[in-house]
Amino acid sequence: MVQPRELANTLSFKLGRRTFLQAAVALGTLSATGCAAHAQSSSGSSVGSSAPTKTSAGILQPNQGSLTADHYLESTPESVLWGYVPSIHSAASMQMKSGQTVTVDTVSHEGILEDQGRNPDEFFGSHGVSQDQVLEDARAIAAEYNRTPRNFDSDGPHIVTGPIFVEDAQPGDVLKVETLSTELRVPYGVVSSRHGRGALGQTKDGSAPAGIDISEVMPPTSTDGRSSGIPSDYGNVSVFTSVEDDMGIMGDRIRFPLRPFMGMMGVAFADGDVTSPQLNSIPPTLGGGNIDIRHLAVGSAFYLPVRAEGALFYTGDPHMGMGDGEVSLTAMEGSLRTTFRLTVCKKDSGDAPSVAFNYPFAENDEYWIPIGLSDPDGSTNEQNNDLNAAMRRAVVNALDFLQTDMNIERHIAYAYLSAAADFAISQVVDRTTGVHGLIRKSDFV
Repeated sequence: MVQPRELANTLSFKLGRRTFLQAAVALGTLSATGCAAHAQSSSGSSVGSSAPTKTSAGILQPNQGSLTADHYLESTPESVLWGYVPSIHSAASMQMKSGQTVTVDTVSHEGILEDQGRNPDEFFGSHGVSQDQVLEDARAIAAEYNRTPRNFDSDGPHIVTGPIFVEDAQPGDVLKVETLSTELRVPYGVVSSRHGRGALGQTKDGSAPAGIDISEVMPPTSTDGRSSGIPSDYGNVSVFTSVEDDMGIMGDRIRFPLRPFMGMMGVAFADGDVTSPQLNSIPPTLGGGNIDIRHLAVGSAFYLPVRAEGALFYTGDPHMGMGDGEVSLTAMEGSLRTTFRLTVCKKDSGDAPSVAFNYPFAENDEYWIPIGLSDPDGSTNEQNNDLNAAMRRAVVNALDFLQTDMNIERHIAYAYLSAAADFAISQVVDRTTGVHGLIRKSDFV
């Protein structure tokens, strides 16, 4: 059953009663990406809110539509990293003042990756999408990106846009990232499963992961062609998913509500060369990154501890829908246009939860969202995908928030979390696994 809040989010991204093949190209007819006033949360911090964003039923190409934020950033071969996130010394793609807004045209990696042929015209064309319904920036990145060499087997898949230098941000601060509006750029997406990855992926030594038999591995081991060394022959599975009447459509019998959000929002966290392992885009870190929490949609605020001058904010991995866990490997991946407000929060200002000065933290209109990661240093300290470690950290961060920010005695807070809060698996597929808590704001008077 669709919950009221999820239904409201679905209706915010209405595409109309037309299939993607019937959708008329509506360039220039999009509504403004409005930025509403702040709404004060119970913790004293403010959460960005936004009126529902009307979405085109056609294709939202770069620089098309109404662009009313303070800044606009395209995803071009020169402004993105493919598979890696910026380091603390990366040159900025844009500079803006704290509190200003920026609209970012993000590009999904699905449909342009090497195992899909690195040719979006051919990949999407094989599913009935005409060339005028393929994004120009996706086409350009697939054909022209050369900032870093591409190794499909080791690099992250994500198209990472940025970084954005936010004036006055210094190490020790928090960057508050408010998602103000989101627009679908295309009326289709892709859900992929790749050999050796996902909740049921085969282990490196060729065995089944604990708890299942080798016959239960997905995709089936009999279809694994990785020994060829040619990504397009690996036997990976990509399920094309069209959008119709606010729903994702799989085949003739499956329809599910869209829940668009950015899977990746982060600030520069680590040092290193551009393709250093600690900068791989796959594992989330203390700088955020590939955090994959579906509640970070329109109306949410994401707080990130700053480690570099200017914070160096980046985004990517746009999702049209994702279930908690993201079990097959990817969400319903599809390019989005998202408008953010980026605000610097200083220590002891009361503008950010205390936990956020050391660890990512989030909130939306309904919940405070403490976060736990199994290995927040980027899969480098051997915890890797231990969900128990992620769960414990999420609980500790929840306790710290309730005790420090809400003045709840710690043993009372612990009892409350057990009685009333929910802890959910964010994802289990990004090497570093994630757990997030949902603490209802309405429970506190």
